[in-house]
Amino acid sequence: MYGFVLTRRWLGFALLVAVLATVCARLGVWQLDRLDYRLQQNTVIAANLDAPAASIATISTTSAADDRDKEWRPVAVTGTYDTARQVVLKYQTRDGRPGVDVITPLVTDSGQAVLIDRGWIESPNNAATVTDVPVPPPGTVEVTGWWRPDSGASANAVEPVDGQVRAISSTAIAPTLGRPVYGGYLNLLTQEPAGTAPAFEGEPRPEMGQGPHFFYALQWFFFAALAAFGWFYFAWTEAHPRIKRPRRNDYSVDAAADDGGYSARIAPPSTGSMTPETYDAAGDSKKAAARPSSSG
Repeated sequence: MYGFVLTRRWLGFALLVAVLATVCARLGVWQLDRLDYRLQQNTVIAANLDAPAASIATISTTSAADDRDKEWRPVAVTGTYDTARQVVLKYQTRDGRPGVDVITPLVTDSGQAVLIDRGWIESPNNAATVTDVPVPPPGTVEVTGWWRPDSGASANAVEPVDGQVRAISSTAIAPTLGRPVYGGYLNLLTQEPAGTAPAFEGEPRPEMGQGPHFFYALQWFFFAALAAFGWFYFAWTEAHPRIKRPRRNDYSVDAAADDGGYSARIAPPSTGSMTPETYDAAGDSKKAAARPSSSG
C-alpha cells in the first residue's frame, strides 16, 4: 500500500522534509542555549550588583573572555576629571526622548585614565555639538560605578569624530587622551564631592528576565513537528484516496430523467382539450360524436 514512498519523487520529498525539520529543531536548540546563557548571566549580574566595590586595577580588562564574570561589578576609583577630552555617546533614547551619554576621563594618581559614563542628558539627534553639558566637580573626586566592558562595534562607531561616538571602546578612545586607559568604562553611581551641576539621568539597573528565547524555541520545535506530520499526512492521503460519493441531488436528477423518459413512453398524446373522453357500447367515442359535423 505504501510502496509508492520508495519512488524518486517521494524520497526527494522525504529528504526535503527531513532537512527542514532538522534545521527547525536545531534552531530550537539554539534558542534554548541562548536561554541557558541568559539565565547564567543573570546569576552573575545579580551577584555582581550586590558585591562590594572593587579596585579598578582588579576588574579592568579588555578581554572578552573575562567580561561575563565582571560586568556590573561596582568599582571604586579616585582621580581628577579631564573635561577637555570628554566625548559624547550619541543616539541614546530614553522614554522616547533623544539624548546622549557624556563620557569623561578620570585621571588617577598613576596617570592612567578611567572612562566614566556620567549619565544621560536630553539632546537632539541631529545636533552637531552638544551644549549645556553639566560640569563635573573640580579637583580630586571619589567615584563609584558599575564596570562595563568595551563595545565590540566597528571602528567607525567607536572612534571619536568631533568628540562624538556611537559606542564606547576604551582602546579606540585612548589615542585621543595621550595616556594609558583602563579597559572598559564605569557607569557612574556616586561621586564625592557630588558637585553643583544639574544631575544626569543615571544608568538603570539591568533587566534580568528570561527574554523571548523559550517561546522562540517552542515555535521552532512546532515547525519541525509540523513538517514531519505533513509528510506522513500526505503519504496517508496518497495511500487512501477518497472515493467521490454522488450527492443526493445527483440521485434526484438521474431518477427524474429516468422517470421522465418512462412517462413520455406511456402517456397518451394530448388532445388539446380538458374534457374527458367516454366510450359507448360500440366503442365509439362519445366526445367525437358530440362534435358538430363539418359538412352541415
